[in-house]
Amino acid sequence: MISVGIIGGSGYTGKYLVQFCLNHPEIESISIYGNSTAGMTLHQVFPELLNECPDYTILNVKNISFEHDIYFIALPHGEALNFVPMLINQQKKVIDLGGDYRLDNANIYYDWYKINHTSPNLLQLKVYGLADFLDNSFYQNSLVANPGCYPTATLLGLLPLVKNFHNNIISASTSAYSGTSGAGKSVKPDLSFSEMDRNVKAYNVNAHRHQPEIEQNLIKFGFSSPYSFTTHLLPVSVGIYATTTVFLDSDMSKENIREIYNEHYEDSSFVRMRETPPNLKWVVDTNFCDINVNVNKNTIVITSAIDNLIKGASGQAIQNLNKIYNWDETAGLLKGVKNVSVH
Repeated sequence: MISVGIIGGSGYTGKYLVQFCLNHPEIESISIYGNSTAGMTLHQVFPELLNECPDYTILNVKNISFEHDIYFIALPHGEALNFVPMLINQQKKVIDLGGDYRLDNANIYYDWYKINHTSPNLLQLKVYGLADFLDNSFYQNSLVANPGCYPTATLLGLLPLVKNFHNNIISASTSAYSGTSGAGKSVKPDLSFSEMDRNVKAYNVNAHRHQPEIEQNLIKFGFSSPYSFTTHLLPVSVGIYATTTVFLDSDMSKENIREIYNEHYEDSSFVRMRETPPNLKWVVDTNFCDINVNVNKNTIVITSAIDNLIKGASGQAIQNLNKIYNWDETAGLLKGVKNVSVH
């Protein structure tokens, strides 16, 4: 049994982390640390959790205790830099749900985030925790960078193809769509119901921070072709839907491609191969990634769908927790809540 500290537990992803930790059979206690919400109770921040889990006071992030075995950090980009080195120096395990440690190069991080990285040495020591693509042997280091929501949906759909046919790829492009919760809990007028109802729009075209994260991991599997990534907002609160089109230099067998995907994910607890393109509603409120692969001669279209707050954030973080400790990968991610002590 372990103790968990959640730094930034009052946002959307923090809420799910609390619920998953309360449901986890190997977690004995949790503490939640906040900034603007410090001193408030959980039920004040999330009234919908009344009668679902115990109420307790959110602790001040300036007074983090080192008593916990592992820490989840769910903060805006740039802020994890203030905590991760300190926790690693205390020989604690850390799973960072933000973007500060996903990239391998501090200069690329600055180019996309406009922040000077203060612990670049940790970029090479972290594990990029794309949970359904790594076995437990990869989790030897103390720091796990939890992938972004767009990269999770895109990479899980594309990597099996890249791994096997990277030399045959002429080009690839991803058109991805997100619910408005991907922008976080802060009030933004352009994401209000009045603006997004009956509306769809592209944003951060050729400038989305998740693009270098995706490209970095494609390159690691031999990808060297042109790639484009375009994001859109949907008039829904939750979900990611990614459609990736790949052009190859020769025709491919539909049966061969499907066999590659089925073999790769046959032991995965949370990736489901679909016979038809998935519906977003199939995965909302779950930790599943649903994938369909359509083959037409030398053109392959991959569709994938996830819940951005769960599979794209807190749910995958719990998967990474389970892999660190060699626990059942589904632990904490099933229905129901277990009572544990809270501080």
